[in-house]
Amino acid sequence: MNVSENLRMTVYSSLFAALIAVGAYIAIPIGPVPIVLQNMFVLMAALLLGTRWGSAALGLYLLMGACGFPVFAGGTGGLGRLLGPTGGYLLGYIPAVWVAGFICARTGKKLWGDVMAMLIGSLIVYASGVPWLKFATAMPWEKAFAVGMYPFLVGDALKIVAAAYCVKLLRPMLKNNKANVGNG
Repeated sequence: MNVSENLRMTVYSSLFAALIAVGAYIAIPIGPVPIVLQNMFVLMAALLLGTRWGSAALGLYLLMGACGFPVFAGGTGGLGRLLGPTGGYLLGYIPAVWVAGFICARTGKKLWGDVMAMLIGSLIVYASGVPWLKFATAMPWEKAFAVGMYPFLVGDALKIVAAAYCVKLLRPMLKNNKANVGNG
C-alpha cells in the first residue's frame, strides 16, 4: 500500500469513527442499553474497510470515548462508560469488526457473505455485551437477555438489511482503492 492509499484509508477510518459517534447520538433510551445506530456503522466499517482499517476506525472511536469526548450513547464519554453496563457492547465491537471484515474478505464481498458477516458480528457484540451487563448490574441472566438483547433483535435485523444495501451502493465508490479496501 503506498502513501496515497494509506492516507485515503486513514481518512476513511476517521470518517467511520465519526459516523460511529454520530450513530451513538441517534439513540432511543429503553433501559440500561439504548437502541442506537452506531452498531450499523461499526459493521459497515468492517465490510467496507476490512479488518485492519475497520479496526482502526473503531480504535479511534473508543479512544475518543475513553478520553472523555462525548461520543458514546447519550453524548457521554470517559472510562466509566467503558467499565459500566454498556462497556461490554462497546468492547465487543473490536472482535466483531475484525471477524466481520475477515468473513467479508473470504466470501468475496457478496451479499450473502456480507449478511453472514454482519450477523456473526452482531452475535459477537451480544456475546460480549450481555454477560458484561449481567455482571455490571448484578441482574439475573434472564433479565440481562431481556433488557440487553431481545429488544434489539428486530432492529438489528433491519439495520443489517440497511447496511447491506448501503455497502452495495458504497463499494463501487471505494473501488478506486483497488483490492486493498476490505482485505486488510
